[in-house]
Parts: sequence; structure tokens; C-alpha cells
Amino acid sequence: MAEIKVPELAESILEGTISQWLKKPGDKIEKGEYILELETDKVNVEITAEHAGVLKEVFKNEGDVVEVGEVIGIIDEGASEAPQASSPQPEQKVEAAPEQNREEQTVQVESEEQSAGKPRPIATPAARKLAREKGIDLSAVPTADPLGRVRKQDIAYYEAPKAEEKAPNKPKPEPQETQKATVADQKPVERIRMSRRRQTIAKRLKEVQNTAAMLTTFNEVDMTAVMNIRKRRKDQFFEEHDVRLGFMSFFTKAVVAALKKFPLLNAEIQGDEIVLKKYYDIGVAVSTDEGLVVPVVRDADRLTFAQIEQEIADLAAKARENKLALSDLQGGTFTITNGGIFGSLLSTPILNGPQVGILGMHKIQLRPVAIDEERIENRPMMYIALSYDHRIIDGKEAVSFLATVKKLLEDPEQLLLEG
Repeated sequence: MAEIKVPELAESILEGTISQWLKKPGDKIEKGEYILELETDKVNVEITAEHAGVLKEVFKNEGDVVEVGEVIGIIDEGASEAPQASSPQPEQKVEAAPEQNREEQTVQVESEEQSAGKPRPIATPAARKLAREKGIDLSAVPTADPLGRVRKQDIAYYEAPKAEEKAPNKPKPEPQETQKATVADQKPVERIRMSRRRQTIAKRLKEVQNTAAMLTTFNEVDMTAVMNIRKRRKDQFFEEHDVRLGFMSFFTKAVVAALKKFPLLNAEIQGDEIVLKKYYDIGVAVSTDEGLVVPVVRDADRLTFAQIEQEIADLAAKARENKLALSDLQGGTFTITNGGIFGSLLSTPILNGPQVGILGMHKIQLRPVAIDEERIENRPMMYIALSYDHRIIDGKEAVSFLATVKKLLEDPEQLLLEG
């Protein structure tokens, strides 16, 4: 027999949630074959089998939280034919005699219910065990599972309102409040459990708000020069490099050049020390169905325009296909986010901690611009925003950084000299 253990994932990841078993008990497994998908705080990881054989049993169900090194299943290496599949058992513990008696009584009650015509609710073993311990009727527990299966988490949600009702010294609501609550309870709602990644995003963004002295400064960029270069060079660029010339390479180059002039924006705070980073790993925010992720373009200062565009395209594709590795997301010294692709005209981006700076791009829009005292022209303008940690970055430095980015984008030939 060979144990299936949760492997080491990354230094900062100690647990995950089983999102899907790709094999079920009784299935034959080859060494190196994918057997389950594990959802972590950052990415989904497919776990492979280290031994060949037959999946004898699993100890954890989909939706269960598991820790690194924990045994979650057994592979029978000597089995040549798959035995009859059995339901996964999340816990294999030797129960004491009273527990066994309670199990037998429960089975008897369930049998009586079935013989009386009462359908037995579908539930995971872990959910049944918890329901028995808390004296909960499984048929009364609502579930979001498409198959109608009650899980352990469903019972926790079902228990929460009851726990609040039992809370001591809770003031009784006024009759009018009671009436409003009753009406609200009758309205149709849908409860969607937050994914592990979404929970992590929420937690970290709130931590940034609580710890950083975040401030945002704004400027606007005349995108005429950049758009003219793209218009003239896009076909030749694509033929030579097999990748399209977008805006991100210009912004990445401009940001790197500005970071070299204002190094505190490429730093982070560790305790009572400021860590100045002498490398430029630029994070690029990518929106996916699972939530926002920020893969990192490594050593962006050493890359050409084509290499930056190719790297961003590859990372974005991997993100949307849920194939990012942990190494793609770790580190990063500064972040660029582009709300303009969704039509955002102006926003205040939130820091991607522990970084102390993030640049927000926005929608390009034709606006009348005063060329001189007599002339006004319609120009393609973009608002840009810099959110920064005021604990180590002063307003003068932040404004100067953003003005440098503006200057380089409005005269992009300088990027060849300073980027």
C-alpha cells in the first residue's frame, strides 16, 4: 500500500482545498498520472501519483481543507484489477464503543426512515458525522451542490444563524424590524461560497489598507506619439517577432526607467528597515474567472519590447487557462494594472503588498487639449494613477515619478535611451 500525501507546494503555502478528485476509488492509476486538483491561495495545482496501482480509498472529499504532508488516500500497488468503487471516506478512525453504538442506532433510524417512505438525504460521510454530533436533520440543510449533496461546510452555514440566535444579551428587535427581516428572508437569494483564492485576495487587500499609509496621485498622458509608433510599426513588428506591439511594453519600459530615478518606489518595508531592490520584476495584473492574479515579468529592464510583449502574452494565457505556476506569481517589485481594457476612466488602484507602488492605466479617450494659446486639438488622452505607501514615499517623489512616466510616454524615443 502507498500513501497519497499532499506534497510541498511553496514556502508560504501550508494548506489547500481539494477542488476535484480526478480519480475515484477503484480506478487504476499510472505513476505520474494526475489524480486530484488542489486549490491553494494563489493557484490550482494538479497532484500526480507517485506510485502505480489502484486507488483503494480516499480520506478527504472535495471541498475539504488539507495540510502539506497530510495523508489523503491510499493506492494499492499490488492490485491488478480495479475493485468495486466505494464512496470516499474522509476519516478512518477507530471509534470508541459508545460511538459505534451511536453509529448502529443511526443506521437503524435511517433504515426505519427509508422503510417509512422518507427519502434519505445525500450527504458526504463527514457531513453525516457532524450532523449526528450536533443533532441536525440533514434533510433540513440547504446545499449549493448541483447534485444536492450536503457537505460539511453546508452544516456550518446552517449552524451559523442558530448560533447567533442563542447569543446571550442579544436585544430583541422591534416589531417593525422583525417584519422587515421576515420580508427580506422571503426574497429569492443565491448563496455562493467564496473560493479559496477570493478569500485570500480579500484578506490581503484588507491587510494592505490596515497597514499601509496609502495615497494616490494622478496625471494624464497624451498617447499620440505611442499610438503613431504602433500604427507605423505594428505590421513589421508582428512579422519579425510574431507578437503584437501593445501598450504594455511602453508602460513597462517607462516604469522601469522611472524606478531607476526614484528607487524607493521599487522597495518594501521589513520591520524598521527599507529594502531597496536592485532588480526590476514587474507584476502585471490579469483578470480571470477565478479572480485577479498578478504574474511577474522578471528582469524587465533587460528585456526588449518584443520580449516584454511575449512574456505578458504568455503569462496572461497561462492565467486564463489556470496554468500559472507558483513561481510565476512570487516576488515582484512594482505592479501595473490596466482598468482601461474594461472601460475605466479613472480609479485608485490598491497596493499589491508588500510592494509600495502600483501604476493604474485607464481608458484612452479623445479630449480637447490646448496646444498653445490659440490652438486646441482633440488628442487621445489617458489618465494614469500612482498609488503609493506614504510611510516611505513622499508626495514630491510620487508626483515626480508619475511625471517621469508621462514624459517618457509622450516622447517614447527616450525609452531607448533611459529604459
